[in-house]
Amino acid sequence: MTFRLVASDDALEQLIDELVGEPRYALDTEFHRERTYYPKLALVQLAWAGGVAVVDPLACDPRALRRLLTSEAVAVLHAAQQDLDVLTHACGAVPVHLVDTQLWSGFLGYSTPSLSSLVQGELGIALGKGDRLTDWLARPLTDDQLRYAASDVEHLLALFDRLATQLTALGRDGWAHDACDELRTRPVGPTPPDEAWLRIKDVRTLRPRARGVARSVAAWRELRARRSDIPVRQVLPDLGVLGVAQQAPRTAEQLGRARGLDARHTRGAIAEEILAAVAHGLEHPVDLPREAGDELERRLRPAVTLVSAWVAELARQERIDTALLATRADLTALLRGDPDARLSHGWRAEVVGDGVSRLVNGRAGLTFDGEGGLRLFDVPPV
Repeated sequence: MTFRLVASDDALEQLIDELVGEPRYALDTEFHRERTYYPKLALVQLAWAGGVAVVDPLACDPRALRRLLTSEAVAVLHAAQQDLDVLTHACGAVPVHLVDTQLWSGFLGYSTPSLSSLVQGELGIALGKGDRLTDWLARPLTDDQLRYAASDVEHLLALFDRLATQLTALGRDGWAHDACDELRTRPVGPTPPDEAWLRIKDVRTLRPRARGVARSVAAWRELRARRSDIPVRQVLPDLGVLGVAQQAPRTAEQLGRARGLDARHTRGAIAEEILAAVAHGLEHPVDLPREAGDELERRLRPAVTLVSAWVAELARQERIDTALLATRADLTALLRGDPDARLSHGWRAEVVGDGVSRLVNGRAGLTFDGEGGLRLFDVPPV
């Protein structure tokens, strides 16, 4: 495989001039975020009918790619969620028109396949094995490293064609496009500071007063990590947030007795900021956000388990990834009567939403089909 290395602003502008006139292009990124708060873009790989290019964003300004991303050309990616986060931060835009081959494959019976397994299964091509632990921010990169990166987009357009043919034959191409639009418009970017505490394991075991401290300290940690562009764990580990929440220290001496802290947390400006966050948290105790099941009337809670079993069987029969068809949160939203529930409109309403409503309203029932599966049947009106 031959590829073009783009390592100057002029070369990037020339490449974009070529691509904005294309109907579609393949896109992938390499990035790291182990040592930073924000993802650090290391490479952008592009493929189109005329070739393959690897863009070095350390040698040129990746914000120029915004012109391509906002063009009418269709961007084809695989497992795009993290790429969208990276592109939002580095380029200030995501593709206006997006196809995610991993999502598309879910409508053909695959369950979140890797790119290599999907290319092997659909195109019969074995992708070369490279060093997945490559430091993509190191320079210079070797030809082998660049070639391995370029291989991630080399077959994406052929894969797109293969999947599109099958989806069109099944009448599911509209479903697939809708799912990709949901992904494209899903919020990306940093965690809202006031929600950061919810990502900490065991935080739900705290009492309301301690939860208020945990929320406040976690929000402080999130904002400080952003300002310094370092991982939150380097500001204060999760154990430290929990330790401070449980102790609720008022002084630096008390702060020093909390688990998960070291000397840098117990003196100077950092100690003052933590203690200020503790004081704020003590004034604002927190009740836990309700779990999805708690938001349902008690009489409907068993329905979630029953309906989940039918949805899993329906997904198997229809060869659709269960997570695409309906998540537990989707079922809860429908049973709760949310007006924007995903199962109440679009293709999901057609495939599963109506059946769920009929089951819950007593107009349908479930039975075994004699072959180990479940079958939905109409209940005659009384």
